[in-house]
Amino acid sequence: MRRLLPPLNPLRMFEAAARHVSFTRAAEELGVTQAAVSRQVAVLESWMKVQLFERRHSQLVLTEAGERYFASIRGAFDVLDDTTRGFRRDRAPRPLKVRACATFARYWLIPRLPAFRRAHPDIEISLTTSIGSAIFSSPDIDAAISFGSGHWERRTASRIFGDSLAPLCNPRRLTSDRSLCTVEDVRHFAALQSRHRTSDWSDWSAFAGVRMDRRRFVAFESSSLAYQAAQDGAGIAMGQLRLLEGELAAGDLVLPFDCILERPLGYYLLEVEGARPDPRRSAFVNWVLDESAAAR
Repeated sequence: MRRLLPPLNPLRMFEAAARHVSFTRAAEELGVTQAAVSRQVAVLESWMKVQLFERRHSQLVLTEAGERYFASIRGAFDVLDDTTRGFRRDRAPRPLKVRACATFARYWLIPRLPAFRRAHPDIEISLTTSIGSAIFSSPDIDAAISFGSGHWERRTASRIFGDSLAPLCNPRRLTSDRSLCTVEDVRHFAALQSRHRTSDWSDWSAFAGVRMDRRRFVAFESSSLAYQAAQDGAGIAMGQLRLLEGELAAGDLVLPFDCILERPLGYYLLEVEGARPDPRRSAFVNWVLDESAAAR
């Protein structure tokens, strides 16, 4: 049997006008003029041979027939709205999900992301961070940037750069009353470190041949906080030089002496082994590696 349906554009205008009880607000929602809404509602009233609104000067009121009709069609419009939104969400390209160590994200990745957006305006990045080593905490993470030896189970790892450690401080420390001229002088200052990187100072002091006073250690929740404390003059931080190139170039942090430890560790870009090819992920991976090579 053939469906008996009213003209759909007038019906759409009526539904919006009835929901707002206003031709003006319906017109704003639909992007048309108030007169257009009024004309289309009149077309529907003529087709149905019933008055749907009473127009009382500046006030619009649904008639009894209008109220009944609106109540019967509103549910159908709600279903159409929900179904259409869900359908569009399912087919909209989801962002590329990247998880990274918080300090790496703060000092290296985030300052460079605008360049990635300019090169790939069609790829949206959703970035989450972790304190310590970043891992694939959920199955929909596309790529992770983590610190370690380069070996992760069921992951392919591309090396971004290695781990170069050295003491860093505020430049005013070099001109303070207490001398900071040799590696031995670090013993007289607060040694700033992250709770998650407690081996940095011990590895460097063993390399430099310096016996540290453990009572002078100050631990922070993250390396970012330790670096900020060093910039503020609170002590000396054991810094990852590749992450802090911007701060060193700006003079916010300085190397008081040339004693750099190169450890067999580094930051790696991880992908799930055997993952389905994704040109967006490939573009991001290649861009990160290119940026790292350019910086070197």
